[in-house]
Amino acid sequence: MRDILWIVQNTLRVTFRKKKNILLYLFMPLIGIFIALMAYGGDQKMILHVGVVNQDKAEITADTIQFLGGLENVKITELEAGQVQEEIVSGKLDSVITFEKGYSDSVLAGRPDHIQLTSIKGAQVTGFVKSYLYQYIDNISTISRAADGNQQTFQQMYQDYQQSSFQLSTHSLADTSRNKNMTTQTIGFLIMIMLISASNLSEIILLEKEKRTYFRLLSTPINARKYLLANVLVNMLVMTVQVAVTLTIMKSVFHIGLNMSYWEAAVVMLLFSMIAVGLSLVLISFSKSRSAANALQNLIITPTVMLSGCFWPVEVMPTTLQKIANFLPQRWTLDTLTKLQEGHAFSELSLNLLILFAFAAAFFLITVYKFSRNKTTENFV
Repeated sequence: MRDILWIVQNTLRVTFRKKKNILLYLFMPLIGIFIALMAYGGDQKMILHVGVVNQDKAEITADTIQFLGGLENVKITELEAGQVQEEIVSGKLDSVITFEKGYSDSVLAGRPDHIQLTSIKGAQVTGFVKSYLYQYIDNISTISRAADGNQQTFQQMYQDYQQSSFQLSTHSLADTSRNKNMTTQTIGFLIMIMLISASNLSEIILLEKEKRTYFRLLSTPINARKYLLANVLVNMLVMTVQVAVTLTIMKSVFHIGLNMSYWEAAVVMLLFSMIAVGLSLVLISFSKSRSAANALQNLIITPTVMLSGCFWPVEVMPTTLQKIANFLPQRWTLDTLTKLQEGHAFSELSLNLLILFAFAAAFFLITVYKFSRNKTTENFV
């Protein structure tokens, strides 16, 4: 045990002697937080700027405009007919509603007409206004039809409608989708950094083989198993710090809601760190030199990270690629975290956790087999 601890201590000292390694291993994962903040951290509340042209000058028209001005997230600007095109084309207004002469008469007749909606931003903008405006107009038309042409009755019913004693109270629910997207984006970047970190730390084995240090160590009481175990411990220690720092800063500094408990997220990510270490050792065991290891890393890490949904939702990819993603450990890690965010209990995700553990076990078994078969002491290129 003393030999293993000595190797761990020596590897950490040599690795973090270089300042750039401190930036790479400890601060690079934080870049994912800043990327997520830039992508999802802006104010999502949209104000709809609506212009109004009143050519009717009647009471019902004025009440309709007042109703529009009372809508949440809608700002009304009164215009003249000649200003419509300029305001719309310049982008100052999202849409313009023109109440032509005869609008109030058509509403009183029960056949709403003489209203025009102008916009160049499509149904995404006009749909919101239409849904409220048309319902309001239909209500007035219904009152007019119920009055059956009796002006006094209509006025009484219309005033009662405008001064209704009942009220509707609304309560806004917290939008958790933004925190969920930010968490997924940050964890996705962390997964990539963990894979790169594990590969770089495992590459120390090849470096020491090239320098013949590895074989000199084996001539001491230190054997290959102790050396390999020490490398695994160094990897796990570094990635544990990465996970702890990232999750803590997300929660305590930037107040990004994980929508799951801290320890649940930490357990899943530490389980993935075992997968990252196992995969890095597999790549090293199949490499004859550091250049070959780097080529394998570029061939496997980047494409699998992209396919698994670390950079974008996996749902936007073609069905074939989604099926391929199901065979990647990164996909199962993100899926486990997503289910925890959706409210699933940790005990309900035993299948996901078992699959992640199976990935880690398979990679370590392959590594043990390859290292036990590799007895070569030839010079590296």
